[in-house]
Amino acid sequence: MGLLTFALNLTLDGCVDHREGIADDETHAHFTQLMDEAGAMLWGRVTYEMMEAAWPPIAAGEVDAPPAIRAWAVLLEAKPKYVVSSTRAHFPWAHSHHLKGELGAAVQRLKDMTPNGVLLGSGALATALDRLDLIDEYHFLVHPRISGHGPTLHQAGLPQTRRLELRAATPLRNGAVILRYRRALG
Repeated sequence: MGLLTFALNLTLDGCVDHREGIADDETHAHFTQLMDEAGAMLWGRVTYEMMEAAWPPIAAGEVDAPPAIRAWAVLLEAKPKYVVSSTRAHFPWAHSHHLKGELGAAVQRLKDMTPNGVLLGSGALATALDRLDLIDEYHFLVHPRISGHGPTLHQAGLPQTRRLELRAATPLRNGAVILRYRRALG
């Protein structure tokens, strides 16, 4: 069984608006490595649609992009992508699949069939999966910014505090810090 890893950019005040982070070669290289190591991606519909609109033209070479961004797009194109949605059933982007059925059971099946793990990149879906105790690891790229607005991480709340164990903290040249946590047991 693979781990479900939630990876996300956020500011010091918890804002998860993707436009607030620092997008440079170093941050893209970090997320490219995370994706490359994972067996599959897992998103909610909103995140999927944002990604579907942006990345296929870059992977196809139809849009100029720096090497790190193109590398991300090419890897993403080939990666299995699973989407949770109650409003959309057809996902035409290469290697995209609709994750059907009861959320907890469907995600557990996906974890069970993906020994290299599943990389989760949707904030609202992460809240739902955290409520079901399905997230194993958290990889946060914390940017040295205070945005003063939302959306924020787990904005809808959790039923209880999640205790985490720090596995690694890696500062980047741009001032951001990669924080890697595993759920604390017991």
